[in-house]
Amino acid sequence: MVRIDILRIFEKHLPGDAVSYCYDLWKTYQFVFIAATPRRTKLGDFRVERGTDFTITVNNDLNPHAFLITYLHEVAHLLVFQRYRRIGRPHGPAWKKMFRDVMQPVLHEAVFPISVLTPLKNYLSNPAASTGAHPALTRALRQLDIKPDGQQLLVEMPEGETFRFLQKEYIRGMKRRTRVVCTEKTTGLKVSIWAHVWVEKTE
Repeated sequence: MVRIDILRIFEKHLPGDAVSYCYDLWKTYQFVFIAATPRRTKLGDFRVERGTDFTITVNNDLNPHAFLITYLHEVAHLLVFQRYRRIGRPHGPAWKKMFRDVMQPVLHEAVFPISVLTPLKNYLSNPAASTGAHPALTRALRQLDIKPDGQQLLVEMPEGETFRFLQKEYIRGMKRRTRVVCTEKTTGLKVSIWAHVWVEKTE
């Protein structure tokens, strides 16, 4: 991918004071980066293809601070793989340490507002697979979102309510940790959707 294209993606999606750091990581480790269409079950991912090609994706609807955390979360996966040449436990001790290390250069108030920085530092003391497992950090990040018109967070919707998400209609079910089990109306299939996505309530 052309370098100027990557830089423009970072300038669009990241806090300004984090752009050069994130761009330098991309230049150093040379992976394919995609600001992806939002997905039902994940905010980002890291993939190894043919053993040598690496791809990192981050959902393009995240606010800049959530985008940054997710990007560095996935970069940490890449660095662990490059060091050990295996995936191992995806969110085990090696990844936790690497994630803390790659986050360190942006852990200051020029990048994060104090409302996010405080719970973020707490979360990083023992980072989980998803920031959704840390309620205080999740709330702080969501407060920075621009609420889409006519939408609400899935986690705040009562059980049994119907909603539209990614062009499909669902019935809200029970929350299980960081996700909500929902039923697709047309097929009756049970699907797991991240609890803190914006959804459109339907009648």
